[in-house]
Amino acid sequence: MLPLILPKDPDAPLNVLCLGAHADDIEIGCGGTILQLLSTRPNVHVTWVVFSGAGEREREAEAGASHFLEKAAGRRVVVRKFRDGYFPWQGAEIKEFLEGLKAEVDPDLIFTHYREDRHQDHRTVSDLTWNTWRRHMILEYEIPKYDGDLGAPNCFVPLPRAICSRKAGLICEVFRSESHKAWLTEDTFEALLRLRGVECAAPEKRAEAFHCRKLVLGTGA
Repeated sequence: MLPLILPKDPDAPLNVLCLGAHADDIEIGCGGTILQLLSTRPNVHVTWVVFSGAGEREREAEAGASHFLEKAAGRRVVVRKFRDGYFPWQGAEIKEFLEGLKAEVDPDLIFTHYREDRHQDHRTVSDLTWNTWRRHMILEYEIPKYDGDLGAPNCFVPLPRAICSRKAGLICEVFRSESHKAWLTEDTFEALLRLRGVECAAPEKRAEAFHCRKLVLGTGA
């Protein structure tokens, strides 16, 4: 397995865009990677967008972003109120929002939903991400849930155990409105981190995994 490395200078600015259909999606899908990036690189600027959040869910979305972006050099958190469960029928409005965001943000790295996710809101966000940013590095994250739609990801980020424990603990602490759901337990998240760690031989046996659809390998020429 060959590594692909972010810019070698850790002080170089890195602009990251995180897109999540609902409160908790970003934290579950790439929260460990975000925590690790911010722990190892001092000049990371993050734009964090949650498309559906209202009332308690909006407060949770803002709290989650605050915890996970604590070490960011710069942050912008946006919580919209698109209707949960109806994204395919709000596609024009979501696309219009993303086009406006594109005029403001030129990310080095984008995290979005897995294109084959069975949740209709997740798929819509993924499709419109690719439709909007066609020449950017996009990594699609995965979310464990009842649908049983986990795929075979091809990009792995090994993570320290401490980062994984913090990720799992924060998710269960912040998103209490979902505490009645069977999947919202620390061992759910730890289990997937452990499985992906096995698949990439992670030094501390844990990793987050992503789907990378398109990659250009520079040869140095």
